[in-house]
Amino acid sequence: MLDIKFIRENKDLIASAAKKKHITFDVEALLAVDDKRRKITALAEEKRAAQNAASAKIANAGADRAKLIEEMKVVKSDLEKNEEELKEIMKEWQTLMLAVPNIPDMSVPEGVSDAENVEIKSWGEKTKFDFEPKDHVQLMTDLGMVDFERGSKVHGFRGYFLTGDAVRLSFAIWNLALEFFSSKNFQPILPPIVVRKINLFGSGYLPQGEEDLYKTQDGDYLAGTAEVPIMGYHADEVLPAESLPMRYLGFSPCYRREAGAHGKDVRGLIRVNEFYKFEQVVLCEANHETSVKLHDEVNRNVEEFIEMLGIPYHTVVNCGGDLGLGQVKKYDVELWVPKEGKYREISSASYFHDFQTRRLNIRYRDEDGTLKYVHSLNSTAIPTPRILVSLVENFQEKDGSIRIPDVLVKYFGKNKITKG
Repeated sequence: MLDIKFIRENKDLIASAAKKKHITFDVEALLAVDDKRRKITALAEEKRAAQNAASAKIANAGADRAKLIEEMKVVKSDLEKNEEELKEIMKEWQTLMLAVPNIPDMSVPEGVSDAENVEIKSWGEKTKFDFEPKDHVQLMTDLGMVDFERGSKVHGFRGYFLTGDAVRLSFAIWNLALEFFSSKNFQPILPPIVVRKINLFGSGYLPQGEEDLYKTQDGDYLAGTAEVPIMGYHADEVLPAESLPMRYLGFSPCYRREAGAHGKDVRGLIRVNEFYKFEQVVLCEANHETSVKLHDEVNRNVEEFIEMLGIPYHTVVNCGGDLGLGQVKKYDVELWVPKEGKYREISSASYFHDFQTRRLNIRYRDEDGTLKYVHSLNSTAIPTPRILVSLVENFQEKDGSIRIPDVLVKYFGKNKITKG
């Protein structure tokens, strides 16, 4: 959410932001509703002042007391009408305010979809084989690491069971991730993943993304990322300036309906409804340069982790059409998938300025005592089981076995996965 004063003074910038993000938003409609809000608010304040003045007169009135009471009833009735009208206008105003897009950084490239994201870095040689490689579905099925048939029987579409060495490998990755990201000054946190609706509005996943969310019978939601509850952790708080930046490493199950991607990436573990993920979340001072620096830092953390595993990757900067409503800028790290002959996203790193924290009312006092909204950033640290797709395909052997990256051996307990 942006400040309405900023929106009024920069309406052309807001219109340009919507255009660059390919989001439909009518800033003039918002300003027209805001004009009504301001007008009726002023009228209500006038009536309220008149009511207070009348009450003071009545307290000291003599013979005119009855007349003043009648006059106050009229004022009170008018005030109630204004307040009811204001309630309705505020609903419309708040709905429009929640739809205002954040302004993308000038360095964000033009584009409509992820096909127009721009590569800014590549690392590692794309894996080549002197035999016909298998995809992760065949590899993991042959080695007893996954059961999609029973997963579909139990869960339905996109269901899966990880079994045997896939489970051990997941735990090995989690243990390495906990150690590595903790060394980067991130505080581990296990958040609740059943969250109240306000947290999804606050982090920007509502109102636009409702179709991809699982909802409980009590009206709560299952979050698709630990970012949501962690952003709610400090809602309505004033943080000590000296505590910034705050770095959190959340670990949680994640739930996404993938309603808008019914026929996309159906095969295997690429796009599933439930998974696990480490998430980096950072709160920092309200300074653009600081946000940019931390954005590069959290993205680089992921790159370093992937380099430790030895998986080829590239990093792209997302185009305007591939940014969410609140994101100022985003990087995606994508891993090489040999059988497909393409890179697949493993991590997204974004910064938001005060878009989320204004919604959640997370502030701090600067050096002169002024209250300011902190800036927020987040980045995937590592998701499972998606990381397994690239790992098993890149480290497969001719005999169908899978080598374990050296850095994982001490957590996994052996250096190869074989049949039997």
